[in-house]
Amino acid sequence: MRTITAYFDTVQAAEQAGFDLAKGVPGVRGQVFDTRNADRLDNLYLPEGDAALVREGFRRGGGIVYAEMPDERFDEVANALEASGAIDLDTREAEWRKEGWTGSTTAATGTTTAITGASAGTGALSGTATGDQAQRLGAAGEERIPIVEERLRVGKREVGHGRVRIRSYVVETPVQEQVTLHQERVEVERHPVDRPLTAADEALFQERVIEATETAEEAVVAKEARVVEEVALRKTAEERTETVRDTVRRTEVEVDDDRTATKTSADMPKRDPGVV
Repeated sequence: MRTITAYFDTVQAAEQAGFDLAKGVPGVRGQVFDTRNADRLDNLYLPEGDAALVREGFRRGGGIVYAEMPDERFDEVANALEASGAIDLDTREAEWRKEGWTGSTTAATGTTTAITGASAGTGALSGTATGDQAQRLGAAGEERIPIVEERLRVGKREVGHGRVRIRSYVVETPVQEQVTLHQERVEVERHPVDRPLTAADEALFQERVIEATETAEEAVVAKEARVVEEVALRKTAEERTETVRDTVRRTEVEVDDDRTATKTSADMPKRDPGVV
Protein backbone atom coordinates (compact mmCIF):
# COMPACT_ATOMS: atom_id res chain seq x y z
CA MET A 1 0.00 0.00 0.00
CA ARG A 2 1.34 3.46 -0.94
CA THR A 3 0.27 6.95 0.05
CA ILE A 4 0.35 10.31 -1.67
CA THR A 5 -0.08 13.85 -0.37
CA ALA A 6 -0.76 16.74 -2.77
CA TYR A 7 -0.68 20.42 -1.80
CA PHE A 8 -3.02 23.10 -3.23
CA ASP A 9 -2.89 26.85 -2.72
CA THR A 10 -6.57 27.07 -1.65
CA VAL A 11 -8.87 24.84 0.37
CA GLN A 12 -11.44 25.05 -2.41
CA ALA A 13 -8.92 23.70 -4.90
CA ALA A 14 -8.05 20.84 -2.55
CA GLU A 15 -11.71 19.93 -2.05
CA GLN A 16 -12.31 19.98 -5.80
CA ALA A 17 -9.22 17.83 -6.35
CA GLY A 18 -10.50 15.29 -3.84
CA PHE A 19 -13.84 15.21 -5.64
CA ASP A 20 -12.16 14.84 -9.03
CA LEU A 21 -9.95 12.05 -7.67
CA ALA A 22 -12.97 10.07 -6.50
CA LYS A 23 -14.54 10.43 -9.95
CA GLY A 24 -11.41 9.83 -12.02
CA VAL A 25 -9.89 6.97 -10.00
CA PRO A 26 -12.71 4.75 -8.71
CA GLY A 27 -11.94 3.06 -5.43
CA VAL A 28 -9.45 5.70 -4.24
CA ARG A 29 -10.71 8.33 -1.85
CA GLY A 30 -8.74 11.41 -0.88
CA GLN A 31 -8.95 13.09 2.53
CA VAL A 32 -8.75 16.88 2.58
CA PHE A 33 -6.78 18.57 5.35
CA ASP A 34 -6.57 22.29 6.05
CA THR A 35 -6.35 24.66 8.97
CA ARG A 36 -9.72 23.44 10.26
CA ASN A 37 -8.39 19.94 10.97
CA ALA A 38 -4.65 20.65 11.17
CA ASP A 39 -4.54 18.86 14.53
CA ARG A 40 -5.08 15.58 12.66
CA LEU A 41 -2.01 16.14 10.50
CA ASP A 42 0.11 14.14 12.94
CA ASN A 43 -1.94 11.06 12.07
CA LEU A 44 -0.35 11.11 8.60
CA TYR A 45 3.15 10.65 10.08
CA LEU A 46 4.69 13.20 7.74
CA PRO A 47 8.42 13.89 8.17
CA GLU A 48 8.99 16.97 10.31
CA GLY A 49 10.22 19.08 7.38
CA ASP A 50 7.25 18.19 5.17
CA ALA A 51 4.83 18.77 8.04
CA ALA A 52 6.31 22.24 8.64
CA LEU A 53 5.81 23.14 4.98
CA VAL A 54 2.25 21.86 5.02
CA ARG A 55 1.40 23.79 8.20
CA GLU A 56 2.80 26.97 6.66
CA GLY A 57 0.63 26.27 3.60
CA PHE A 58 -2.38 25.92 5.90
CA ARG A 59 -1.55 29.29 7.47
CA ARG A 60 -1.56 30.81 3.98
CA GLY A 61 -5.00 29.37 3.17
CA GLY A 62 -3.91 26.18 1.41
CA GLY A 63 -4.95 22.56 1.82
CA ILE A 64 -3.74 19.04 1.02
CA VAL A 65 -5.30 15.88 -0.36
CA TYR A 66 -4.08 12.65 1.25
CA ALA A 67 -4.87 9.27 -0.30
CA GLU A 68 -3.88 5.62 0.03
CA MET A 69 -3.76 3.25 -2.94
CA PRO A 70 -2.19 -0.03 -4.09
CA ASP A 71 1.29 0.23 -5.61
CA GLU A 72 0.02 -0.36 -9.14
CA ARG A 73 -2.39 2.59 -8.96
CA PHE A 74 0.10 5.16 -7.69
CA ASP A 75 0.83 6.67 -11.11
CA GLU A 76 -2.87 6.89 -11.91
CA VAL A 77 -3.58 8.78 -8.69
CA ALA A 78 -0.53 11.05 -9.12
CA ASN A 79 -1.62 11.97 -12.65
CA ALA A 80 -5.14 12.76 -11.46
CA LEU A 81 -3.86 15.09 -8.72
CA GLU A 82 -1.46 16.75 -11.15
CA ALA A 83 -4.36 17.38 -13.53
CA SER A 84 -6.24 19.02 -10.66
CA GLY A 85 -3.40 21.54 -10.19
CA ALA A 86 -1.24 20.09 -7.40
CA ILE A 87 1.53 22.51 -6.37
CA ASP A 88 5.24 21.63 -6.07
CA LEU A 89 6.04 22.30 -2.40
CA ASP A 90 9.75 22.76 -3.15
CA THR A 91 8.85 25.71 -5.36
CA ARG A 92 6.52 27.14 -2.74
CA GLU A 93 9.18 26.72 -0.04
CA ALA A 94 11.66 28.72 -2.11
CA GLU A 95 9.08 31.48 -2.64
CA TRP A 96 8.16 31.60 1.05
CA ARG A 97 11.79 31.79 2.12
CA LYS A 98 12.32 34.73 -0.23
CA GLU A 99 9.44 36.40 1.57
CA GLY A 100 11.16 35.85 4.91
CA TRP A 101 9.75 32.55 6.13
CA THR A 102 12.32 30.70 8.25
CA GLY A 103 10.40 27.57 9.22
CA SER A 104 12.28 24.31 9.75
CA THR A 105 12.26 21.65 7.03
CA THR A 106 14.70 19.25 8.69
CA ALA A 107 13.36 15.75 8.28
CA ALA A 108 12.84 13.81 11.49
CA THR A 109 14.22 10.32 11.88
CA GLY A 110 12.10 7.49 13.21
CA THR A 111 10.91 3.99 12.69
CA THR A 112 8.00 4.95 10.40
CA THR A 113 8.53 6.51 6.98
CA ALA A 114 5.16 7.70 5.65
CA ILE A 115 6.03 10.31 2.97
CA THR A 116 9.34 10.83 1.23
CA GLY A 117 10.29 13.41 -1.39
CA ALA A 118 8.16 14.59 -4.31
CA SER A 119 6.82 12.43 -7.12
CA ALA A 120 8.43 13.41 -10.41
CA GLY A 121 6.22 15.57 -12.58
CA THR A 122 3.24 15.60 -10.22
CA GLY A 123 4.05 18.44 -7.85
CA ALA A 124 2.75 16.25 -5.00
CA LEU A 125 4.58 14.84 -2.00
CA SER A 126 4.65 11.05 -2.23
CA GLY A 127 6.16 7.94 -0.64
CA THR A 128 5.60 4.39 0.56
CA ALA A 129 3.79 3.65 3.80
CA THR A 130 5.44 1.06 6.03
CA GLY A 131 3.61 1.68 9.28
CA ASP A 132 0.10 1.88 10.64
CA GLN A 133 -1.14 5.36 9.70
CA ALA A 134 -4.83 4.91 10.58
CA GLN A 135 -6.41 7.25 13.12
CA ARG A 136 -6.62 5.60 16.50
CA LEU A 137 -9.94 5.17 18.24
CA GLY A 138 -10.55 7.62 21.04
CA ALA A 139 -11.12 6.82 24.68
CA ALA A 140 -14.80 6.20 23.99
CA GLY A 141 -13.83 3.40 21.59
CA GLU A 142 -15.62 4.96 18.64
CA GLU A 143 -14.85 7.38 15.82
CA ARG A 144 -17.32 8.40 13.13
CA ILE A 145 -16.84 9.46 9.51
CA PRO A 146 -19.79 11.47 8.22
CA ILE A 147 -21.11 10.55 4.78
CA VAL A 148 -22.07 13.72 2.95
CA GLU A 149 -23.97 14.11 -0.29
CA GLU A 150 -25.33 17.11 -2.11
CA ARG A 151 -28.91 17.26 -3.30
CA LEU A 152 -30.17 19.38 -6.13
CA ARG A 153 -32.99 21.71 -5.14
CA VAL A 154 -34.88 23.25 -8.04
CA GLY A 155 -37.26 26.13 -7.38
CA LYS A 156 -39.16 28.58 -9.55
CA ARG A 157 -39.23 32.33 -9.80
CA GLU A 158 -41.19 34.67 -11.99
CA VAL A 159 -39.15 36.71 -14.45
CA GLY A 160 -40.57 39.60 -16.47
CA HIS A 161 -40.03 39.38 -20.23
CA GLY A 162 -41.39 42.83 -21.09
CA ARG A 163 -44.93 44.18 -21.50
CA VAL A 164 -47.38 45.12 -24.25
CA ARG A 165 -49.36 48.36 -23.95
CA ILE A 166 -52.08 49.63 -26.30
CA ARG A 167 -52.89 53.36 -26.27
CA SER A 168 -55.52 55.07 -28.39
CA TYR A 169 -55.20 58.70 -29.45
CA VAL A 170 -56.83 61.11 -31.94
CA VAL A 171 -55.23 62.04 -35.23
CA GLU A 172 -56.68 64.79 -37.45
CA THR A 173 -56.29 64.22 -41.18
CA PRO A 174 -57.35 66.77 -43.83
CA VAL A 175 -59.90 65.34 -46.34
CA GLN A 176 -61.75 66.82 -49.34
CA GLU A 177 -64.79 65.94 -51.43
CA GLN A 178 -66.29 67.51 -54.60
CA VAL A 179 -69.99 68.50 -54.81
CA THR A 180 -72.00 70.10 -57.71
CA LEU A 181 -74.03 73.13 -56.64
CA HIS A 182 -76.96 74.66 -58.63
CA GLN A 183 -77.36 78.45 -58.82
CA GLU A 184 -80.06 80.67 -60.47
CA ARG A 185 -79.53 84.37 -61.33
CA VAL A 186 -82.03 87.10 -62.26
CA GLU A 187 -80.96 89.57 -64.95
CA VAL A 188 -82.75 92.74 -65.99
CA GLU A 189 -82.39 93.81 -69.61
CA ARG A 190 -83.86 96.87 -71.32
CA HIS A 191 -84.34 96.91 -75.06
CA PRO A 192 -85.33 100.08 -77.08
CA VAL A 193 -88.63 99.49 -79.01
CA ASP A 194 -90.45 101.81 -81.54
CA ARG A 195 -93.82 100.45 -82.75
CA PRO A 196 -97.48 101.58 -82.76
CA LEU A 197 -99.65 100.67 -79.75
CA THR A 198 -102.19 97.97 -80.52
CA ALA A 199 -105.47 97.13 -78.88
CA ALA A 200 -103.73 94.42 -76.98
CA ASP A 201 -101.37 96.94 -75.58
CA GLU A 202 -104.22 99.02 -73.94
CA ALA A 203 -103.75 96.95 -70.76
CA LEU A 204 -100.23 98.13 -70.46
CA PHE A 205 -101.46 101.35 -68.88
CA GLN A 206 -102.30 99.32 -65.74
CA GLU A 207 -99.89 98.80 -62.81
CA ARG A 208 -98.01 95.50 -62.93
CA VAL A 209 -95.47 93.84 -60.68
CA ILE A 210 -93.18 91.08 -61.88
CA GLU A 211 -90.92 89.25 -59.37
CA ALA A 212 -88.09 86.78 -59.89
CA THR A 213 -86.08 85.12 -57.09
CA GLU A 214 -82.45 84.24 -57.35
CA THR A 215 -81.48 80.87 -55.74
CA ALA A 216 -78.17 79.11 -55.16
CA GLU A 217 -77.17 75.82 -53.51
CA GLU A 218 -74.41 75.76 -50.92
CA ALA A 219 -72.45 72.83 -49.46
CA VAL A 220 -73.52 71.56 -46.07
CA VAL A 221 -70.94 69.50 -44.10
CA ALA A 222 -71.91 66.83 -41.58
CA LYS A 223 -69.69 64.13 -39.99
CA GLU A 224 -70.61 60.64 -38.83
CA ALA A 225 -68.37 58.53 -36.55
CA ARG A 226 -68.20 54.82 -37.35
CA VAL A 227 -66.27 51.95 -35.75
CA VAL A 228 -64.03 50.49 -38.46
CA GLU A 229 -61.65 48.20 -36.48
CA GLU A 230 -61.02 46.71 -33.03
CA VAL A 231 -57.66 45.93 -31.37
CA ALA A 232 -57.83 43.25 -28.65
CA LEU A 233 -55.17 42.63 -25.96
CA ARG A 234 -55.34 39.10 -24.59
CA LYS A 235 -52.96 37.10 -22.35
CA THR A 236 -52.65 33.32 -22.58
CA ALA A 237 -50.82 30.90 -20.26
CA GLU A 238 -49.08 27.62 -21.00
CA GLU A 239 -47.03 25.04 -19.10
CA ARG A 240 -43.66 23.67 -20.22
CA THR A 241 -41.25 21.16 -18.74
CA GLU A 242 -37.57 22.08 -18.52
CA THR A 243 -34.74 19.73 -17.58
CA VAL A 244 -32.28 21.25 -15.10
CA ARG A 245 -28.81 19.70 -15.19
CA ASP A 246 -26.06 20.16 -12.60
CA THR A 247 -23.46 18.16 -10.70
CA VAL A 248 -23.81 17.09 -7.07
CA ARG A 249 -21.09 15.64 -4.89
CA ARG A 250 -21.09 12.99 -2.20
CA THR A 251 -18.54 11.27 -0.05
CA GLU A 252 -18.07 7.53 0.15
CA VAL A 253 -16.14 5.33 2.55
CA GLU A 254 -14.27 2.09 2.12
CA VAL A 255 -13.62 -0.44 4.85
CA ASP A 256 -10.18 -2.08 4.78
CA ASP A 257 -10.65 -5.25 6.77
CA ASP A 258 -7.30 -6.96 7.48
CA ARG A 259 -9.10 -9.97 8.91
CA THR A 260 -10.32 -11.03 5.46
CA ALA A 261 -7.67 -9.20 3.38
CA THR A 262 -10.45 -7.74 1.21
CA LYS A 263 -11.54 -4.17 0.61
CA THR A 264 -15.25 -3.55 0.37
CA SER A 265 -17.44 -0.49 0.18
CA ALA A 266 -19.09 0.59 3.40
CA ASP A 267 -22.36 -1.18 4.04
CA MET A 268 -24.53 1.85 3.54
CA PRO A 269 -27.43 2.35 1.14
CA LYS A 270 -26.57 4.48 -1.89
CA ARG A 271 -29.10 7.07 -2.83
CA ASP A 272 -29.57 8.74 -6.13
CA PRO A 273 -29.08 12.49 -5.52
CA GLY A 274 -32.17 13.37 -7.44
CA VAL A 275 -34.19 16.55 -7.55
CA VAL A 276 -36.01 17.36 -4.32
